[in-house]
Amino acid sequence: MALHLLTDGNRNLFTGHGEGYVAINDKRFEQAVVVMAGAVRTDWPATDFASLDAAHFNYFLELKPDVLLFGTGAKQQFARPELYRELIKAGIGIEFMNTPAACRTYNILAAEERKVIAAVLL
Repeated sequence: MALHLLTDGNRNLFTGHGEGYVAINDKRFEQAVVVMAGAVRTDWPATDFASLDAAHFNYFLELKPDVLLFGTGAKQQFARPELYRELIKAGIGIEFMNTPAACRTYNILAAEERKVIAAVLL
């Protein structure tokens, strides 16, 4: 599905998604990706929801978002709270949603210039 949103060109936004991929500023990614307004990172070592551990969540502590949108793939899933306890202690909000919903929500919050990160599993 293609997503269309007016952009100033200086912000990373999701421009599409489908089975096995997301597109950010029209560049296709087929692996887990972390998206912020000013950067796209592919160094996050997560590969699938079932293998997530606390280190996968602690990755976001140094990035200090206000909100972490966690795209869990085709269906919404919820991680055990002990895995993301440090994020809560740091005052970082975390929302679990399916990947298409995470893409749409990220675009809205980024357009509002909120300090948001989308961590997307495919």
